[in-house]
Amino acid sequence: MSTKDWLEKDYYKILGVSKKATPDEIRKAFRKIARENHPDQNPGNSAAEARFKEASEANSVLSHKDKRKEYDEARSLFGSGVRFGAPGGGPGGAPAGFEDLFRNAGSGTSGAGFGDLFGNLFNQGGTARRPSTTRGPRRGADIEGEVTITFEQAVFGDTVSMRTISDQPCPSCRGTGARAGTLPKVCPTCEGSGMQSSTAGGVFSMSEPCVDCLGRGLRVEDPCPDCQGSGRARSSNTMNVRIPSGVNDGQRIRIKGKGAAGENGGAPGDLYVTVHVLAHKLFGRTGNNLTLEVPVTFAEATLGAEITVPTLGGATVKLRVPSNTPNGRTMRLRGKGARKSDGTMGDLLVTLKVEVPEHLSDAARSALAEYAEKSGQSNPRTALFGS
Repeated sequence: MSTKDWLEKDYYKILGVSKKATPDEIRKAFRKIARENHPDQNPGNSAAEARFKEASEANSVLSHKDKRKEYDEARSLFGSGVRFGAPGGGPGGAPAGFEDLFRNAGSGTSGAGFGDLFGNLFNQGGTARRPSTTRGPRRGADIEGEVTITFEQAVFGDTVSMRTISDQPCPSCRGTGARAGTLPKVCPTCEGSGMQSSTAGGVFSMSEPCVDCLGRGLRVEDPCPDCQGSGRARSSNTMNVRIPSGVNDGQRIRIKGKGAAGENGGAPGDLYVTVHVLAHKLFGRTGNNLTLEVPVTFAEATLGAEITVPTLGGATVKLRVPSNTPNGRTMRLRGKGARKSDGTMGDLLVTLKVEVPEHLSDAARSALAEYAEKSGQSNPRTALFGS
């Protein structure tokens, strides 16, 4: 709730009591509204749920002497039905800086945890019953995992098996945190709201998570020995995960709905997998293009040749090397790379590396010397000396 709403709401009117109502009158008024509008008694009725939360918020302030005094002082200071205008003031508007002044002013109790506090608190006859510990649906936690795959799996995609470890509801206490046969109790400090107010400046109160129940709204007096009262337990699970084609090393992919199970019918969390890709002994990758270094002889680079090169899929293709090809030239084989998101294929970039023989026969050495003499090639290092 915003600061504006907190100042504008008339809690007395919400509960239907006068500003001079006694604590007993306030308590009775609230119980009547709570009994008639509790979500357990009105499933699917959003209007009743809103009325219940509004009354709970009003009761959380007016049922406490100090908080009620602060609320009355604030309302008296600024007047009931405060109107907020644009910054800078104006007719009916607050002066400049008003929002900054009350940006962190307290509000009523949070809507979270109302089921913990009031679930089945009142029966149809008005007799108090044991508080319910039923909580609303809560989304499961996200899980982080890592998987190592081969270069081929990264390029073409694959389904791999991976093991995850996550928090799940404790099977011994079914997530309540209490020893089997017992139930958590409503926190007396925050009365099940999970929030408590602290005074700021002696006039206003600010809501913060209850320090006694850590915001749960419940306190476990006899904790479950298996989860020590947390209601959660470590669980390992092996699942098959689909790795999309074209994934990169170090990429983090999200798999929706494969995280920890939700509580009380809540949706499961998501699985986030960090992918590690093993290097390939031949191929590299640049985006959707694969890279490959192919050695050629001096004669092939000079005279030209048709050579055979491998592809990642295992098949071989023919590549025409033009005559007088320099060392390090990259040639493109279209459609022989990785699959793109639109279904088309990237290219295979082949870089030619001219290899110099380690040993020459006398005949080869003589022929090469004759070639050097007859080629008439100028000194390629002349430019290094400014000539």
